[in-house]
Amino acid sequence: MAIEQYSEEFEINPGEIVTGPARADRRTKELVKRLRPGDIAVIDHADIDRVAAENLIRCAPSAVVNASTSFTGRYPHMGPLLIAEAGIPLIDDVGSEVLDQFVEGEELRIVGGDLWLDDEFLAAGQRQDADDLARRVILARADMGVELEAFAINTLEWIRREARLTFEPLVLPPLDCDFRGRHALVVVRGHDYRSDLKALRPYIREFQPVLVAVDGGADALLEVGLRPDVIIGDFDSVSEEALACGADLVHHVHPDGRAPGREQLLGFGVSYVEFIAEGTSEDVAMLLAAEAGAELIVAVGTHASMVEFLDKGRAGMASTFLTRLRLGPLLVDAKGVNRLYETRLRRRDLAMLIGAAFLAMLVVTIVSEPLHVFLNGVWVVIRDVWLRIADWVFG
Repeated sequence: MAIEQYSEEFEINPGEIVTGPARADRRTKELVKRLRPGDIAVIDHADIDRVAAENLIRCAPSAVVNASTSFTGRYPHMGPLLIAEAGIPLIDDVGSEVLDQFVEGEELRIVGGDLWLDDEFLAAGQRQDADDLARRVILARADMGVELEAFAINTLEWIRREARLTFEPLVLPPLDCDFRGRHALVVVRGHDYRSDLKALRPYIREFQPVLVAVDGGADALLEVGLRPDVIIGDFDSVSEEALACGADLVHHVHPDGRAPGREQLLGFGVSYVEFIAEGTSEDVAMLLAAEAGAELIVAVGTHASMVEFLDKGRAGMASTFLTRLRLGPLLVDAKGVNRLYETRLRRRDLAMLIGAAFLAMLVVTIVSEPLHVFLNGVWVVIRDVWLRIADWVFG
């Protein structure tokens, strides 16, 4: 059956038909690197997290087709709702096999909730509605007790197993960058990282902190014209441009020997050092800065809530909890620093500024010899005119 006949038979609204070149990847963060406006993004991403959604929206695809379920209801995340509210059609549950049924760049057509390649029907999906997604987010928020309990149990279990490792002395790798006596800005490409970096511009200019990027945080810094001093993580989402920027490259290795980024680094052929520590890469970045002698650590885009950790696919936040216990007052959130640097123009300050300017003009007038000569000349002219008028009036 041709698409036109299919559309007429099932009374598909023309506004529900979308065409565009296909771009597919099972890893959303890899797909957005090559996604262009007007493309149809084909992903396999259960429970699309907020950061992934924001990156997809920024690429402006004509539609997003998900092989998995974008919102399972397991916890109240905002990713799918953001996509729908941006006016981008979101098609769910088309099945993972669809990613192998076309060649990237071929033109796909979405008719209602179904996916077509030319006149060949590929898969049926469910078109998501913004109002329905908003309702489901509210329901998930009200019904997350079971998920919260499982999250807390997992966190406590990992704390029991990791606490000793977290507080053991760490062996620092050799670094060209010197942290001693300086602030460190740890940048993760997480929630609100762009707005936080923009707001922190005055702080960065004044304090010149060591810029520590966690994986994709390196590209986040380059986007705003800043060069990272240190890049740390498993290097699964770092561009070649960031690798070549001159930063110290630190590979995060777990105490049990797991080194998920070693193959990538060897493949890139770059020089790097290894840092052995337990926890997430963002936690290890903070520990590195603290052990290297930073006097304050400012965190940008890091994960601090249960929803953010579930967005990242983690069932607990033990390492983050323990890391924050270890760092104590050394660690502050970027939003707190931002509030310290907010600019507010008060009326009193404006009045004082105008008063100071007037006073400065008055002082200049008093001490300036040329102005004295000018004012004396004006006074002589006024006095001469006044005397002439008086002679004429009183004869």
